[in-house]
Amino acid sequence: MKEHIAEIATALRLRHAVLFVGAGVSMSVGLPSWKKLIDHMLNDLHLDGSLMRDPNITYQTIAECYRLRHGNIGTLCEWMRKNWSVSPERVGQSELHRLIVDLDFPVIYTTNYDDNLETAYEVHGKRHTKISHARDLACAPVGITQIVKYHGDFDDTDTLVLTETDYFNRLSFDSPLDVRFRSDALGATVLFIGYSMSDMNIRLLLHRIWSTWQGSGYEKDRPQSYVFMFRPNPVQQATLANWGVTVIEGKGRDAQHALVTFMRELRAEVHKGAR
Repeated sequence: MKEHIAEIATALRLRHAVLFVGAGVSMSVGLPSWKKLIDHMLNDLHLDGSLMRDPNITYQTIAECYRLRHGNIGTLCEWMRKNWSVSPERVGQSELHRLIVDLDFPVIYTTNYDDNLETAYEVHGKRHTKISHARDLACAPVGITQIVKYHGDFDDTDTLVLTETDYFNRLSFDSPLDVRFRSDALGATVLFIGYSMSDMNIRLLLHRIWSTWQGSGYEKDRPQSYVFMFRPNPVQQATLANWGVTVIEGKGRDAQHALVTFMRELRAEVHKGAR
């Protein structure tokens, strides 16, 4: 792990590092799991929870059914805003969020809809800008952290990637945010945290980036990417390694403790190299 931390720290000091934040980071400050969202949609649709034992049913298909029944997901988004709200005080007390701010990544991507990352930057007095639309890319200020809401933002329900149709529409990876991420991932070290790496959009995007480098003839020059995982399995490690993504295995009493420990060590390495 020390060697990987040193490599990420070097990329950070050179401003050639990108952080990709998943649901595990938001759950660390009390946001409910996806299961809570699924249970709410099932109850609202008067459907039995046993449906989720069907391997062909996912939360995306349940959300698709919700949209079809209601005509839109506006009511669902209102419920999510109310129940996925975390106070600035709690975010401010989160060591994990403080470490993310301290590490000062030039770009942070997140598939989370909530505003906890933005709140963390505000609480700790660090400038940032949020990007959820193509127009945001055009006017984003230079020199401050850009927080890219890759699957949308609660402030604009039109940007949310939630239903099966939303995911299918993103599989072409030709939206402005997809183009931006491909560009960043081709030229920078990417660190994924808070992910189980089961998101098919993310996995397909990693595969396409790998394919681009394979076809370029310069694969050996590709910046390394990493994913921090608590107790990964051999199948995940082998698959991700084939795509040029190194799995960093966390140690600790639980996933959150392991991630905080890793981020502390990364911050210490960044500061040590800056002296």
